Amino acid sequence: MAGAPPAAFADLPARTAAVDPLSAHFGLCSTGGGRDCVVDGDTFWFAGEKYRIADIDTPETHPSRCAEEARLGAAATRRLWDWLNAGAFRLETVERDSDRYGRKLRVVTRGGESAGSVLVAEGLARRWEGHRRPWC
Repeated sequence: MAGAPPAAFADLPARTAAVDPLSAHFGLCSTGGGRDCVVDGDTFWFAGEKYRIADIDTPETHPSRCAEEARLGAAATRRLWDWLNAGAFRLETVERDSDRYGRKLRVVTRGGESAGSVLVAEGLARRWEGHRRPWC
């Protein structure tokens, strides 16, 4: 039948859900505590825990240091919100469990692709280099 997906892809949503078991409806939150909400482009709350995406650095939003950082930070926050709400995901552990602020450090993936890679490709983040660099 024309337009029908190949048999190998017929059960893709079911297989993806098995591979990427986590999901929630995310809102937007600020620096305070929350449940299932995005703080900024590399920080979010999920199931009562605060997470920092380990493979990227995004512009600051609380507070930003210049107008360009504020613009990029808002765009990165919105993009992470969109990405997290687009489907199931996985939280992958890294060398350190948490950062100095108590946030869980994880690489966030869907179908093997990291959210961080998406934000980097779109110019909204940088690869984490072990330290922050200015965005202004």
